[in-house]
Amino acid sequence: MRGGILVVLLWLLAAFPSQAAETRPFVKGTYAELVKAHAGRPLVVHFWSLTCAPCLADLPQWPKLQKRLSFDLVLVSTDPHNQAPALAARLKRAGLADFPSYAFADSFTERLMFEAAPDWRGELPRTHLISAAGDTTAILGTVDEMILRDKLHRH
Repeated sequence: MRGGILVVLLWLLAAFPSQAAETRPFVKGTYAELVKAHAGRPLVVHFWSLTCAPCLADLPQWPKLQKRLSFDLVLVSTDPHNQAPALAARLKRAGLADFPSYAFADSFTERLMFEAAPDWRGELPRTHLISAAGDTTAILGTVDEMILRDKLHRH
C-alpha cells in the first residue's frame, strides 16, 4: 500500500511542476508585492530579456551567486508573458528553473518599469539589490559578487 502511495505522489510531482518553475504575470503592483513578501531578507530582483545578449550571458552566474551569498532571487523578464515557454526554457538552461520567474503582462510596459524605478527607461540588464534593512541599489549591466555582498549584507 505504501509503495502505491509513493508511486502516486511521485507521479503527481512529475505531472505538476513546482510553482517556482511557472513564469507568472508581472502586472501593476507586482513589484511592490515582491518587495513586501521578501521584507527582512536580502532580495535580488533581476530584470532581463530574451533579446538582450548581455542578459543571456549573465543568467548562468545567478544560481552560483545565490548559493554563495544566500539571498532571495526573483527573475523578471521584460518580454511579453505570452513568451513564457521560451523564457522557462532559457531559465532552465541557465540553472534557474527553480527560482520565481515573472514576465511583463501589461501592454503599458512603461508603467511597470516606473513602478520598479521611476528613473528606469528600459535599459537591460537591470538588477535591484534590496538589503534586509530595505535599502535598494539599482545596477545596470553585470553585477559582480563584491557588489552583491556589499549592498545586500550591510548591517
